[in-house]
Amino acid sequence: MLQFLGHIGPFPIRSYSLLFLLAFGLGAGVTITLAKLQKKNELADHFMDMLVPLFLCAILGSRFWQVFFFDWGFYSQHPGEIIAIWHGGLSIQGGIVGAILYGLWYVRKHKISFLELADLCAPGLILGQSIGRDANLMNGDAFGDPTGENWGIIFPEGTNARSTFGDKPLYPAEVWEGQMDVIIFAIVMILLPRKLKRGYLFLISNTLYNIGRFLLEMLRGDSPGFLFGWTAAQWTSVSVITLCVITAIIIYLKDKKTPPLETTII
Repeated sequence: MLQFLGHIGPFPIRSYSLLFLLAFGLGAGVTITLAKLQKKNELADHFMDMLVPLFLCAILGSRFWQVFFFDWGFYSQHPGEIIAIWHGGLSIQGGIVGAILYGLWYVRKHKISFLELADLCAPGLILGQSIGRDANLMNGDAFGDPTGENWGIIFPEGTNARSTFGDKPLYPAEVWEGQMDVIIFAIVMILLPRKLKRGYLFLISNTLYNIGRFLLEMLRGDSPGFLFGWTAAQWTSVSVITLCVITAIIIYLKDKKTPPLETTII
């Protein structure tokens, strides 16, 4: 783990920030490339127009979720840290919510299909999430519980994980989640050329992620439980899974007489 890669004058170069930007850039690159391969040039143009505000809304959503849903006990005592996103603390789930809300506004304004746009973004989104977990690992946040054994990750001084559990070996929860995201990315790419109803690729990706996230939260050491002992991320996961299932049923019933959308990649 390496929180700082160096300095440019008095300004530190944080590995967290660089990996976060890399995650967004590569995810966006995958989305634009797939749009062009599928000859959806107009949709690619719209996505490029959305990039900057989409990024900002994802940041706002991820920070809002982290501060008010995941860790309000800390931020209520340290309000000056609320804007310090360079210290870490960005919720993937909140970032997706922020991006979706902006996407809904954009497609309504420009009269394009939200479901088609969501399907297009699904592979790049889950790939970006995987790289984002590398940022958490380098920063020493989103860490696991102590393993209670002589194996696990021991974080260095200066990280949230170290200040919480000292030199105890911790479950590599963030590493496993990043690996899970790579598997989901592969599944999404396999499903990409299949004849799926519009919106299903995005719904499948989010359902798989949130099932995995719910299970991995059982190993997390930075997420206090409350109602039924579930963490805020687990409640978010259950809500998203339920919403995805309901949406999939609505799409199926609404499009029952409509031929499925076929994606062709050359």
